[in-house]
Amino acid sequence: MSISKEYDLQESEIKKTLVVIPTYNERENIAKLTEQLLEISSDISILIVDDDSPDGTGKIADELTSASTRIKTIHRKGKGGRGSACVEGFKYALANDFDYVFEMDADFSHNPQEIPLFFDKIKSYDMVIGSRYLKGSKIVDWTLSRRVFSKIANFYARTILGIPISDYTNGYRIYKKKVISDLDFEKIKSKGYIVLSEMAYQVYKKGFRIGEVPTLFVNRKRGQSNLSFQEIFTAFTGVLKVKFRYLSS
Repeated sequence: MSISKEYDLQESEIKKTLVVIPTYNERENIAKLTEQLLEISSDISILIVDDDSPDGTGKIADELTSASTRIKTIHRKGKGGRGSACVEGFKYALANDFDYVFEMDADFSHNPQEIPLFFDKIKSYDMVIGSRYLKGSKIVDWTLSRRVFSKIANFYARTILGIPISDYTNGYRIYKKKVISDLDFEKIKSKGYIVLSEMAYQVYKKGFRIGEVPTLFVNRKRGQSNLSFQEIFTAFTGVLKVKFRYLSS
């Protein structure tokens, strides 16, 4: 299944785009993913933000960077988490004047073939999220318990934060430059996947338009999962903290 086949992506629609890919133990995935991304358009560049992966992902990232001027790598000490890795990538995007910024996972749960769908939608919005809960979306190889937990987590976040979106926890997103430049990175105090909700809340509070596109979400086939149920649960206990931290803004 490829949701993007109905769209004909034109080079002029992409402009200067950075894809930020946080990595931790993704040696089995990163080379194949970057290859597919570079084939989409010559206007797409890639930033790998590696958290000192013990499996050698960082070394592979350096080799990819040496082989292509469109790939850069940032090495971080320790496992700082996906959220802060993306923030670092956003700062890089601003410093290098990119028009659009994607964030996506390295494990192919986010299908790069769907990128045309995001570019079609971003024409009318300022930020677009790949939602697993829209009509036309599909989740493959999730257990029933994970499906139930994800639904509950998203319902909880929507109840507390009130952003009119259906998927708070999927990190497949595109932002226009003006959105990234208006984010207050210093105010983001959350850790882990709650950063996704916090950034969406900032975008919403600032009056930007948030859209969603359907996505085919496939549970990772290669490598080991970096996300535990405990991590997700702990992250969503921070939703109330996000709400109260932004009450005065």
